Amino acid sequence: MFYFITLGRLFRFLWLFIDLIEFIGEDGNEKFWQFVDTSVRSYYNLIIKKAGQFLTDLQVNLLKFALALHYFTKHSFSPFSFVSIHGQHSCSTKDIKKLLKAAAGRPKPYLYKNDHTYPGVNKTDVPVVILYAEIGTKKFTSFHKALSEKAEKGTLTYVLRHFVANPKPQKMLLSGYGVELAIKSTEYKAVDDTEVKDSKTVINVEDDDNDEVQGFLFGTLKKSHPELQEHLVELRKHLLESTNDMAPLKVWEMQDLSFQAASRIMSAPKFDALKLMRDLSQNFPSKARSLTRVAVKQEMRKEIEENQKHLSETIGVHPGDGELFINGLHIDLDIHNPFSIWDILKSEAKVLEGLHNLGIKGEHQDKLLRLPVNAVDDSYALDIRHPAIMVSHWINDIENDLMYRSWPTGVQELLRATFPGVIRQIRRNFFNLVLFLDPLQEESGELVKLAELFYKHKIPLRIGFVFVVNTKDEIDGFSDAGVGFYRLLNYIADEYDLPQALMSVVSVIDVGETLSADTITAYLKRKFPKANSERILGVESEYDDKRKDGALFYKKSGLGALPLALFNGVPLSPDEMDPEELETVILQRIMDTTTAFQRAVFMGQLSEGSDVVDYLMEQANVVPRMNPLILSSDRKYLDLTATPDDWEDTYMFSYVDTRDKTAVIAKRMKYFTNSDEDGMTPVTLWVAGDFQKVSGRKLLINALKHLKASPGVRVGVIDNPSEKPYDDNTVLYRAIWASLLTQKNKAAAEFVHKLLKEESSQLLQQGTKMKDLLMQGMDVDAFEKKFNTLEVDFIHTQQLFCQDVLKLNPGQRAVISNGRILGPFEEQEEFTVEDFHLLEKITLSGSAEKVKARVKQMGMKPKHASDLVMKVDALLTAAPKGEVRRDVHFIKDSHRWDFFSPFGICSLMGSVLHLSPRENEVFYDVVAIVDPLTREAQKISSLLTVLSQVVNVRLQVFMNCRAKLSEMPLKSFYRFVLEPDVIFLANDTVSPGPVARFMELPETPLLTLNMITPESWMVQAVRSPYDLDNIHLQEVNGVVAAEFELEHLLLEGHCFDLSTGQPPRGLQFTLGMSRDPLMYDTIVMANLGYFQLKANPGAWILRLRKGRSEEIYQILTHDGTDSPADAGDVIVVLNSFHSKIIKVRVQKKADKIGEDLLSEASESKGIWESITRCGGSKKDDGEKKKDDVLNIFSVASGHLYERFLRIMMLSVLRHTQTPVKFWFLKNYLSPSFKETISHMAESYGFQYELVQYKWPRWLHQQTEKQRIIWGYKILFLDVLFPLAVDKIIFVDADQIVRADLKELRDLDLEGAPYGYTPFCDSRREMEGYRFWKTGYWASHLGHRKYHISALYVVDLKKFRKIAAGDRLRGQYQALSQDPNSLSNLDQDLPNNMIHQVAIKSLPQEWLWCETWCDDTSKTTAKTIDLCNNPMTKEPKLVAAARIVPEWVEYDREIKELLRRVQEQEDTTTQKQIPAGSQHKKGY
Repeated sequence: MFYFITLGRLFRFLWLFIDLIEFIGEDGNEKFWQFVDTSVRSYYNLIIKKAGQFLTDLQVNLLKFALALHYFTKHSFSPFSFVSIHGQHSCSTKDIKKLLKAAAGRPKPYLYKNDHTYPGVNKTDVPVVILYAEIGTKKFTSFHKALSEKAEKGTLTYVLRHFVANPKPQKMLLSGYGVELAIKSTEYKAVDDTEVKDSKTVINVEDDDNDEVQGFLFGTLKKSHPELQEHLVELRKHLLESTNDMAPLKVWEMQDLSFQAASRIMSAPKFDALKLMRDLSQNFPSKARSLTRVAVKQEMRKEIEENQKHLSETIGVHPGDGELFINGLHIDLDIHNPFSIWDILKSEAKVLEGLHNLGIKGEHQDKLLRLPVNAVDDSYALDIRHPAIMVSHWINDIENDLMYRSWPTGVQELLRATFPGVIRQIRRNFFNLVLFLDPLQEESGELVKLAELFYKHKIPLRIGFVFVVNTKDEIDGFSDAGVGFYRLLNYIADEYDLPQALMSVVSVIDVGETLSADTITAYLKRKFPKANSERILGVESEYDDKRKDGALFYKKSGLGALPLALFNGVPLSPDEMDPEELETVILQRIMDTTTAFQRAVFMGQLSEGSDVVDYLMEQANVVPRMNPLILSSDRKYLDLTATPDDWEDTYMFSYVDTRDKTAVIAKRMKYFTNSDEDGMTPVTLWVAGDFQKVSGRKLLINALKHLKASPGVRVGVIDNPSEKPYDDNTVLYRAIWASLLTQKNKAAAEFVHKLLKEESSQLLQQGTKMKDLLMQGMDVDAFEKKFNTLEVDFIHTQQLFCQDVLKLNPGQRAVISNGRILGPFEEQEEFTVEDFHLLEKITLSGSAEKVKARVKQMGMKPKHASDLVMKVDALLTAAPKGEVRRDVHFIKDSHRWDFFSPFGICSLMGSVLHLSPRENEVFYDVVAIVDPLTREAQKISSLLTVLSQVVNVRLQVFMNCRAKLSEMPLKSFYRFVLEPDVIFLANDTVSPGPVARFMELPETPLLTLNMITPESWMVQAVRSPYDLDNIHLQEVNGVVAAEFELEHLLLEGHCFDLSTGQPPRGLQFTLGMSRDPLMYDTIVMANLGYFQLKANPGAWILRLRKGRSEEIYQILTHDGTDSPADAGDVIVVLNSFHSKIIKVRVQKKADKIGEDLLSEASESKGIWESITRCGGSKKDDGEKKKDDVLNIFSVASGHLYERFLRIMMLSVLRHTQTPVKFWFLKNYLSPSFKETISHMAESYGFQYELVQYKWPRWLHQQTEKQRIIWGYKILFLDVLFPLAVDKIIFVDADQIVRADLKELRDLDLEGAPYGYTPFCDSRREMEGYRFWKTGYWASHLGHRKYHISALYVVDLKKFRKIAAGDRLRGQYQALSQDPNSLSNLDQDLPNNMIHQVAIKSLPQEWLWCETWCDDTSKTTAKTIDLCNNPMTKEPKLVAAARIVPEWVEYDREIKELLRRVQEQEDTTTQKQIPAGSQHKKGY
């Protein structure tokens, strides 16, 4: 029996070419444009071959995988078809000149991160031209030629965006998802008896016959014996049925199934083992019985147990866990999908190929790859142990001052429990505040007063001052207020103490006024009349000690504008320096830092004997100087991994790519060296500049000064002349180069240092010969010979390198440190010796020091070793920083690597499956830890199979078996849809795409289909006549096929109010485009401030919804978006199948501080034009008020419950005169229901909306479909419906209503957020089944009743006001981790929370159920629910017809309506089909 599932998406036909070019663009902008400038199986082979000119073999394999995934197809969407210049458009190249002239007066367009900008001069002050074109067309060629020429001249910025002029929509089948057919319980028969009309689906199954069944190859047999076709079909069916034995297993037969599966897998030939694991895990229900006959060797069992103990101790993996590691990176399969795994493969490829190209292989590669490269720190700290503050200007010392003597001194006090928000008073200098102040600035007074406040209130904060005042020698305090203030402070401190001095001078400064010298003099005379003011303030003052130190420290520190503060060395931002905010900021920093200290104490890093300040200042983020250029997290690196020929010819050099240019320069580079003791130099500096200019010479002098003081550094020099190089304007640089080529290191450095001095430069300009500047100890003859014969051609090569690779204009300067580019520098920007010191420290702390240690073990010559350190450091630090790589290994392993066995058959059966990589190729190290009979194994087995086809892998798979199973470990069939390459059909056309095929399925079990897709996908079933919730293959003739569609991609986010730090509950966002700003909308939850919006590929604008949200709040900042953080419009670009998660921070407007979003719901219309308006009857112009609408919510899955749902709707409508609006959860509705609901709405005059909500990733996931549906009934009530809906009534699909539900809506809930009906007690024979009367529920509920969830009314205003939804989700998250809790999720959860979220008990008449209520009470019942009866197990359909007489009539009426609808559709279809055409349904 066959089952086919497809998942499609409408995309344009040219996806193949677009995917290809976007992949090349991922590898670099330069390669993208090279491919553009050069610009179906044969077509595919051609473009793959062409791509091979730009990509390595590994990258080509990843390209094929990307094409199979349609990774980049999203980029092809664009609403335009012309060239756009600042909002003006044209289809002709002739108009470009005219549009460019007028562009200056119009704003530039916003460019996205994924835009392709032509690598021209790209000045910031030129117009931006965006070309929307289809690459390869004549129109594109003419536009591209005109625009690229202008971009190279620097007259415009040229941006290319894909556009297909005449799109041909074509269904494209996707991959990267899973499909599950879970076995359903048949305890209660819940299958519809309506006959399904066969879809006549056409499926090509001839390939399926080639599969072997019990040794018979039926494809071969059919070809050999066509006359036996029917008999062979019967034989195959018989063999399949005998193989798929579904008889239940005894408990004792289940115990060892996991080990038995592992034994079967490990005994197979190595290269068949993965396929076997996939087969066993994905078809386990039909394979289980055969596994019970497999014997498990004790050696294998023991090895598994010993490895499990080791894994538990080392990486916290326990028996049964499933884990995947790629090159030591942990791949969490709950988070990652094939698209994110492709990203990891792509990212890793660059590092792996780089190491391989550098000749690093085997053990050395593993060790370098796993080096802990320090991530870029975003909070660097300055060392505060400086004499400028250490000697005299710390006003207190927590550890030594008497005022703190009563405080405890032990660091263990940090671990003592205390109330939240309490600052611990411990006699240690944990918290240090240094204020850099200019006494003349108005803000200084407020900051000094704040410091006094901290001091007087005994906050455990050590406070120091650095006063930055005039540094001139001949200055006095009578004329300079800053100097006067400094001397007065020292005088008072000398006479009394510094704290007293601080409190005294606070009164000198008037807040908001500038300090004057007269104020200082007057204060001195008033407070200290006997003091000699000349001796204190005069030129010869005795109180002027270390006045210059503060200014010097400030200048050397590289800090920004005054005033500023350091907290434990970390500079505060200008916003934090606002005196009104600073107190709060400091107290918050103290709280935050306490956590870090607690961790350090707990881990033993900080002990009782530690000096806390020394501990702080020895952290990796502490630097000797602040330089934003060096410390910036936005860093550019050279690619130093190429090994090309040495292009001596400048003309040829100009045509090679940037990698090869870089490699040539690196190979030719000569160095000034100050080696370590081992002869190696882990830091390589290249200094680029025009050395005929003062700024260039000064930069090189500073580099050489740093070199002299720093062992382990070498300096190379690159000339970037301001003009075209020739003999006369390159004298200095040719002398530098000649000295490097001919002189010993020390002599060359001394000579060049002399040469760079200004006097030497002036002498050369005055006509002095170079030989007259030579120094004693130099090899004069060698120098002169080289200097006089050096041609300028190599300088032109260096100039090209600066221009093409470093992106410098002629004459501009830059510094490159181990491949990291700093520059270009502004003309007046100084890069000091101190900056070189800082740069060396940052370079070494990144990975250079660690790389050097590894390279040293390789036993290379120092020069080659230093080159390798530079190249490897650049490679590793440029790679994206992820989590720490783990070293996963197994202590027991009977298998051994076998690089030579072509068959890989092992003599011993171990616990780890090994697949060896192909030799002399780049390979990925992949380790999988998996129990072969788990949901993880179902996915991992397919993933590893594809992975081993895409890239070269060294694979280890450990059988992480569970012992003593007490139930079936898997209860589903599974397929993971993933292909390693694009699929072609027999006629060489591209296949529509992969499908999930289920073959050899047993016919007896009842199955339900689940789509397991990436988190960001919103998928719906669009075509299948069969009941996908109740699939019984015995009742199906032929093939069951289902078609799903990727309807939307999900945009997720978290929103917080900046003022309170809390989520703004009830805030609404809208998502749209400029021409249609409200396409989707949503509400923010209180849980994590979470919100979600549906979208499709494209650029979207996120806004606050018009109404109360926009009136009360404003968006302040946002992260993860595609527009600047402070931009008015929040632009979000969806251009991949990945999840997109953004963060938005809002704040109430000044005049709305006291307003509450949820105080009134005055939104104009239903928010869920977002969560999806899919239809409904049109509203009349005289639409009634919302209070007159009955809002009914229900969920259904499967044809039977959809049949019940229609009948419930009809019963509601028959008993009310009030307009009704039905709300249905779209996620699980069948295609047939969605197709017919509009006809029913039109016939009966009701409104409806189909709502969707994706289960949030952070909320514990349910795996069983029924439990997921139960969750949707209760967990998302606050966000499923718009604020305009005050009350909603949930009615189960299998209910029949006999009263006007308006009465229930208007019922007083007495302050409760919702009302439920209690379970009946009147049917006595069911007493033994009333679980809520004993055990947990009896004690938990006390005198309260247990309520049924078949019918309830929700006051949504009250529900949101008391955050009921957030409380319910919080309790669910806590309880759902235990699989034995919340067995009836939708009603157990509200009953469990009855003490926190009150339930109004509805009158019993509102819900009657035969199972629990006696026959007498039926006469007054307002609704009848078709509850399951645990005693009789009566089928639903039989019970419905017996219990509710009107049900049969309702059912007949609905069937008649559906029959008429079907006849209309059939008539319409016949008219549309031309005569003679055949109807073939896609699969």
